Amino acid sequence: MSLKDQYNFEFLENEAERLVFDELEAQFKDPKYKDICTCQDCVLDMAALALNSVKPMYRVSLIGKMYAEALDRTDYADEVRQAVKNAIDKISANPSHEKR
Repeated sequence: MSLKDQYNFEFLENEAERLVFDELEAQFKDPKYKDICTCQDCVLDMAALALNSVKPMYRVSLIGKMYAEALDRTDYADEVRQAVKNAIDKISANPSHEKR
């Protein structure tokens, strides 16, 4: 029997994803990014690149969720902001498709 059959993994969450997605949305509002491609491919590439640039932050409990929400005001959040900025800049300069 596999682990997925024995245990409920739906509570296992990577808070880095939430932070990266929230930060992508916030940075897309910046006027300097008004002309970048926000198609699904580009946005997913940006998210993947940013997530691969930061330490994962997994949690499984309510206490972990409260701790993770406090991450918004830490050096880790600053790392996420910078990783997202770098990802947007890199992917928008080198999209995986022809300029649209």
